[in-house]
Amino acid sequence: MENRLETLVLFAEKDKSRRIKIITALSLVFAPILSGGLLVLAYPRYDMAWLGWVGLVPLLIAITYKKPGYAFLMSFLCGLVFFAGVFDWIREVRGYQIIHHAVLGLYLGPMFGVFGLIYSFISRRRGATPALVAAPFIWVSIEYLRSNISFLSLPMALLAHSQSHYVPLIQFASFTGAYGIGFLMILVNAAVTAIILAFFLKSDQLKLSEFEFPSKRAAITLTLTSLFLIIVALFYGQIVLSQPINGKAIKVSVLQGNIAQKLKWDRKYASFIMQTYTDLTRQAYENNPDLIVWPEASTPGLVLKNRRLYKQIATMIKQNRAYYIIGSSEYPKFAKQAYKEGTYGNAALFFAPNGKFLGQYLKIRLVPFTECLPHKETIPWPDFIVPDKDANFPIAGEEFKLFEMNGAKFGTLICWETLHPDLFRQFIKEGANFIVNITNEARYGETKASYQIAAMNVFRAVESRVSIVRAANTGISCFIDPFGRITGRVSNDGKHIFVKGFLTQNILATQEKTFYTAYGDIFSYMSLIMAVFLIGFSFFKKTKNIDDMP
Repeated sequence: MENRLETLVLFAEKDKSRRIKIITALSLVFAPILSGGLLVLAYPRYDMAWLGWVGLVPLLIAITYKKPGYAFLMSFLCGLVFFAGVFDWIREVRGYQIIHHAVLGLYLGPMFGVFGLIYSFISRRRGATPALVAAPFIWVSIEYLRSNISFLSLPMALLAHSQSHYVPLIQFASFTGAYGIGFLMILVNAAVTAIILAFFLKSDQLKLSEFEFPSKRAAITLTLTSLFLIIVALFYGQIVLSQPINGKAIKVSVLQGNIAQKLKWDRKYASFIMQTYTDLTRQAYENNPDLIVWPEASTPGLVLKNRRLYKQIATMIKQNRAYYIIGSSEYPKFAKQAYKEGTYGNAALFFAPNGKFLGQYLKIRLVPFTECLPHKETIPWPDFIVPDKDANFPIAGEEFKLFEMNGAKFGTLICWETLHPDLFRQFIKEGANFIVNITNEARYGETKASYQIAAMNVFRAVESRVSIVRAANTGISCFIDPFGRITGRVSNDGKHIFVKGFLTQNILATQEKTFYTAYGDIFSYMSLIMAVFLIGFSFFKKTKNIDDMP
């Protein structure tokens, strides 16, 4: 009888060990995939923004106390799932292939991997609670570095960008930038993780009996800290939103021509394109706007080079007297430097109501590998990344050009330039009272790309407390007030992209300068310093003899 009981006990122990191994193996794959998928659903157009506050919990539980190598691989997998899902629209770009998506994943995925590696390292050296406290600092540091790595900078799909609809909550971005919102979100993820580890899981369930999970007191403290910061953020947001916006009223019309990408550079459709925008201009002019905005590269030719096209536009302006911003590709003959024949720039042209050309802004920050080939003199880029290395790329502008009308100054940022906080802030520091963004997102098709980009623009408005006017060829053309509220979009039967139309609204040209405008990414620098300190401090103390631990 005793032998039988011993056999049953041994069998139960083996069965338990087998189940633990299965759970552990599944967590290596399932947890990162689940976290990556949950985060994707937080962004437009899924708009389940609340998932951003808990989406990383499965990953954090799975990598707590894991060896850094395992944690890196699991977090890397999470990053691959996330970036593949959130950037799935980029596959619509002509010439974009699976190999390019793989390269993008191999570039961006390791940034999640580094987060997991550092988190697990701190957890094994200092404990789970210090690692969870460190998590927001690590995350902000990595997001900031990803957004500012020279020509590889990609300040898109930051965690905060999923929260653009939560207007009261995001107002403190005027101090911290979008990174501060991301910090708070990771802190909440860490608090939820601590609660689960402290109250609902035991270390032996995850084959981690050698380690201590967060105490209940630590978990409650972390949770209360998160709740306190959320309440402070919401309280501040409500106070800000209750204040009036002071500024000079400017009436602006934005045009959305909905010109298919394949037609834009076909000369056979030049008359059709001009007729489309001329008709929209006449309709918009009935609202008596001060400024009419055409999208990026909307003219079917180089206005300043083609006298016939220039005369056609000047005549139209005289008939519909307003100030105009017109997107066009132009030879930069009005720039200070002498450029060789054949070069051109992505430009915004500014016209007075009498048809006189007043100046142009040349796009400063070009899209790598699409509008420029970074360091082409020193880096032998392979053909699968840049098939046409001899393409005639546009030249980059150098001047933060401001235009002035009716006593207000504004900057005109082209395409993805509004996604870069440092560039945007510079225009405000130069004296811009509002920002015009002209763009063409037709290449992305009827995907969620335009919705994601519009959400990112919301943060630029909040950070600098300025109005943003967006004119997009296929959408989303809209107005964003200084609090980040989208107050109007060009639409047709509820559809905002790939529709033709116009919209006229009053915006406010403001004078306010926020903390973020004046001082920039101080919060991110502090987070980076704190992350480095915590990593360094973890080198000098072990929780136990970690060399023999799983």
